[in-house]
Amino acid sequence: MRIAITGHKGQLGRELHRRLADQDLLLIDLPEADITEPAGIIPLIVGFRPDVVLHTAAYTDVDGCARDPDLAFRVNTWGTQNVALACQRAGAALLHVSTNEVFDGTATEPYREWDPRHPINPYAQSKAAAERVVETLLTRFYIVRTSWLYAPGGHNFPAKIIRAADTHGRLRVVTDEVACPTYAPDLADAIIHLIQTGHYGIYHLVNEGYCSRHDFAARILERAGRGHVPVDRIVLADYPRPSRVPPFTALRNTCAAALGLTLRPWEQALEAYFQAQLEG
Repeated sequence: MRIAITGHKGQLGRELHRRLADQDLLLIDLPEADITEPAGIIPLIVGFRPDVVLHTAAYTDVDGCARDPDLAFRVNTWGTQNVALACQRAGAALLHVSTNEVFDGTATEPYREWDPRHPINPYAQSKAAAERVVETLLTRFYIVRTSWLYAPGGHNFPAKIIRAADTHGRLRVVTDEVACPTYAPDLADAIIHLIQTGHYGIYHLVNEGYCSRHDFAARILERAGRGHVPVDRIVLADYPRPSRVPPFTALRNTCAAALGLTLRPWEQALEAYFQAQLEG
């Protein structure tokens, strides 16, 4: 299979690259290739003639997006439009990685794939707009929403929590932001399985279960041998940020599960993360 991967240097891109190394790959990332430059990226993808493009590239700094919404839309929406147009011209399918934050967080139960989008911050708005671009330009696409992604060796929440615990000796973490921690190797495996089905549509691929940021941090510290570090409970209102945070954005895997595709519970995935860190 001929596969192009955008954002191959990111957490998910690296895991996809490792697993697909025996395929015919086109690897796309900065500085060599910029998805926001149509004159470069579209001919690059069209010339490769992929069977599928795995579009993981994005500007994911949520607070950075709030400070510079134009950049968020340039990368996440305009960049996705360029990739989608390249797929259209090359006759390729597109797998677009999106986010739980396309929802406003007012639900009391996990969101399903068909629930209406209602993004409340610039990052989420740019990603929701990207979803609409994909739906408008293509008929052969997968939109994969995920959340709280982390991977061994990455710049992610577990690494930040451990570093902060070692630096400060006490943490303050919110209890009213809830979602599904998702282990990038598990997501990569699920994506590879999904593109082999040819069953296009919108999917929620997250490790099963959900928790608050506080509970996730406490589990990380316990597993990292730092369970003695106090983790004070605060709420979002106590921690002002440039970006407005949707409080409850847990996702329910309904559509992929109907295909027999599920991810293990997030607690088990976190154990795998620490084991991978030890094996390093």
